[in-house]
Amino acid sequence: MHASAHSPASLNRPVVVVAGPTAGGKSALAVQLAQGLPDGGECINADSMQVYRGMDIGTAKPSMAERCGIPHHLIDVAQPNEPFTLDTWHAMANEAVQDIRSRGKWPVLVGGTNLYVQAFLYGMLDAPGPDASMRANLDTLEAAQLRAQLEIADSEAAKQIHPNDRRRMIRALEVAASGTTISSLQTQWTRPPRNDTLLIALQWPTDIINSRINARVRTMVDAGLIDEIRSLAPTLGPQAAAALGYKQVLSAIDGSQADLDTALEQVKIRTRRFAKGQRTWLRRFKSVKVSLWLEPALGDAQTLYSQAINWVLQQPPSQTNSTKQA
Repeated sequence: MHASAHSPASLNRPVVVVAGPTAGGKSALAVQLAQGLPDGGECINADSMQVYRGMDIGTAKPSMAERCGIPHHLIDVAQPNEPFTLDTWHAMANEAVQDIRSRGKWPVLVGGTNLYVQAFLYGMLDAPGPDASMRANLDTLEAAQLRAQLEIADSEAAKQIHPNDRRRMIRALEVAASGTTISSLQTQWTRPPRNDTLLIALQWPTDIINSRINARVRTMVDAGLIDEIRSLAPTLGPQAAAALGYKQVLSAIDGSQADLDTALEQVKIRTRRFAKGQRTWLRRFKSVKVSLWLEPALGDAQTLYSQAINWVLQQPPSQTNSTKQA
């Protein structure tokens, strides 16, 4: 017999974390789990761009129909001209967990921003806050200049950050200016993850996920992606405008870099690269002992769901009822 919504066990539900590459079916599985778990569940968004209002098609934000009546937290919580930080998301996600548990429901955290997932699982890095003036100064430099500075300031970070990833290079230089390095801080994530989570990771063969990504981009275009971006363009802040898909299409709309067909091909290419990076991130989550690694390509959606929910329900209460966070 399952615990009722008012029992001590139901107030201490584990957080079911659904992770995997973009276009991999995470959102649909999360909704199915929220529907099928005893007493029900609610979803918590862990996608850094689905937090923005109006950025719907290009972020693959689940529609109201796709949410199937399941509450979704941390979607549409910021205007697209506002900055939205990992710190803000982390605090809001933990608040959402407490709120969902207080009603005897299961928190189901889902999203493709694996930095968010990692921060949730392992805690926030003890890093200095942003320095707007320093960022503005660094942003005037060419990528090669940023790279040269980073190799001096934090050579380990330089090995990990792509030479064209301006945002991460600037952040690493910002941290280095505080007297520490981001590479040394990241060793904090070698500590054990929080033990009140059940991780479900979706693994796809490269060729199949790349095909799904190409199909998703075509579907987005058919659904009105270009019109969405064109209408949002005047209201997009720097962070939202840099979103995958939006940045490439914006460059075609304003005529600065490419025609639309070329831009859309770039969206596919960069999304495939992004998915490759997500797979690298996923391997870092192997330290989460209570985890289920599924291969959706080997079966249909119903089989995937059955494997996932049966595994969640089989976890012993001694593991799933702990709320201690590392």
